[in-house]
Amino acid sequence: MVDLDCNCPHTIPIISHSMHHRIWILLAACLTTCVSASAQNRERVKESRPNVILVVTDDQGYGDMSCHGNPWLNTPNLDRLATQSVRLENFHVDPVCTPSRAALMTGRYCTRVGAWAVTEGRQLLDPDETTMAEIFRDSGYRTGMFGKWHLGDPPPFAPRERGFETVVRHMAGGADEIGNPTGNDYFDDTYYRNGTPESFDGYCIDIWFEEVMDFIQEEFEQPFFVYLPTNAMHSPYLVADRYSDPFEQQGIEPKRSAFYGMIQNFDENLGRLLKKLDQDNLRDNTLLVFMSDNGTAQGASEQNRKDGFNAGMRGKKGSVYEGGHRVPCFASWPAKWDGNRRVHQLTCHRDWLPTLIDLCDLKRPADVSFDGRSMAGLLGGSSQQWPERTLIIERQSDNVVSATKTQGRAQPPFAVLTNRWRLVRDELYDIRNDPGQFKNVAAEHPEVVRELRAAYDAYFEDVHGSRKDVVRFIVGKDTTPTLITVRDWHPTEGRVIWKPSQLPDNDLLINGFWEIEVAEAGRYSIELRRFPDDALAPIQADQARLRVGTIEQTQTLKPEESSVTFEIDLPAGPHRLQTWLRDAASQKIRGAYFVEFTRIKPSDLSSRR
Repeated sequence: MVDLDCNCPHTIPIISHSMHHRIWILLAACLTTCVSASAQNRERVKESRPNVILVVTDDQGYGDMSCHGNPWLNTPNLDRLATQSVRLENFHVDPVCTPSRAALMTGRYCTRVGAWAVTEGRQLLDPDETTMAEIFRDSGYRTGMFGKWHLGDPPPFAPRERGFETVVRHMAGGADEIGNPTGNDYFDDTYYRNGTPESFDGYCIDIWFEEVMDFIQEEFEQPFFVYLPTNAMHSPYLVADRYSDPFEQQGIEPKRSAFYGMIQNFDENLGRLLKKLDQDNLRDNTLLVFMSDNGTAQGASEQNRKDGFNAGMRGKKGSVYEGGHRVPCFASWPAKWDGNRRVHQLTCHRDWLPTLIDLCDLKRPADVSFDGRSMAGLLGGSSQQWPERTLIIERQSDNVVSATKTQGRAQPPFAVLTNRWRLVRDELYDIRNDPGQFKNVAAEHPEVVRELRAAYDAYFEDVHGSRKDVVRFIVGKDTTPTLITVRDWHPTEGRVIWKPSQLPDNDLLINGFWEIEVAEAGRYSIELRRFPDDALAPIQADQARLRVGTIEQTQTLKPEESSVTFEIDLPAGPHRLQTWLRDAASQKIRGAYFVEFTRIKPSDLSSRR
């Protein structure tokens, strides 16, 4: 007997020529059954809630792929995904990563939710906000996050506290930054699985994709939601030579060659994921979204538009010109949508959460007002009218600098977007006729400038006027230590640092304060260090001073000691924390780079006395 490979109960005997007619009858029955079963399966898929994979690359601009005309890159898997997707051609995010991630996760302007910059404590997503992962989890989805979070590391900010049941990630804004294990360099690093450090073999991007593929093949009745925010193509530009060498051989400078090499590695991994979805029969009913968090970091130069490729756009990462915030966005759902269809209406990252609520039949939170708009009709090809809209883009920092103020608040660099116009501060561009933003036409259209400026002022009064000035680190919720670092302070002298290589610099005399919330009154152990606990070195100070709120203490210490610990009784509530370390050699002052809070149990305290 020969078993037809079609999951069909019919089999065909190999017999004589006289039985051919009967064979063909049986074969026809088999094929009819298989086709019918396949059609039924397609109908079943169309009626079930989709799996969702949301892929967000880091610092990859619209022009950083071959399907958008890049003359050096060859990205066959991104190109193939584009042909299978609805392509949002007028899609915008924030100009840097944390704000984009905060807005994506909440459907709200980043300024409303507390995470509008990348360091200085401004990357903490307000614990009172509802996240995309919480909505998926509460609607019956399995939830997993793999890669870069950058919305706060300790509880209650960590992704496991924000709706993700399975998490494999690095800390801070990059795998090699302060707050991660010493020595992380994108290869064979230590990352965190559900909060526990674990050593991994291989390249970081390979690992994130491998973890995703393990997660999606687990047998569960529930659909899954996967958030895959990679740390590629963020600096440092580290990738195996086989990816970057071909670009250097074309005469491209090393940094951009490595950046392009990271894109090639990502594209290769995307191909692996698409193949896995096909093999596991998940592709049809998986809604796969690909996007980036801001404009290109290395694919083009802000100063010289001929340097690199940015699809003709002005600006790059960090800019409020088009190249800083217009990014690629592909959405593929084979069971529902035809591929290779372009949508030119004005859309943004804040639209994705209300869109996914509609597409996946999620429980809409009753007390949340989204700043985004559902794109479900647009993506599905509906003829429903997409109303004209105005979007605001800002580039904020902790201490925004501007001569213009509204209600006492400094206004950051901004852009106001409509389908036709871009108001970039006081410059006006007709984006339809001048997509490269070469000609400022503000003088020719003063009425448009006034209208768009009024839109920004109304936004500013609404969003900035109601924002929390600070989101605080929470300490003492339990007896688990809470670590805060130099990258998270608000500078009073100098700046923040985030590279481990900067820690030993004796000429770096910087300081700042942290805003904290003591969750429970009690006695606290507060340890100050200059170096991380996995690479301890002499603190090189002879005096340490600590102030928490109105409480202040000073200790002397030996320069060769690696840390100094204070024990202080703290009341519950908000406090400002600052430290001072007096350099033993120069007598100059810097702040402690690492501060670890631990609430002490009475039994622990008694045993120390």
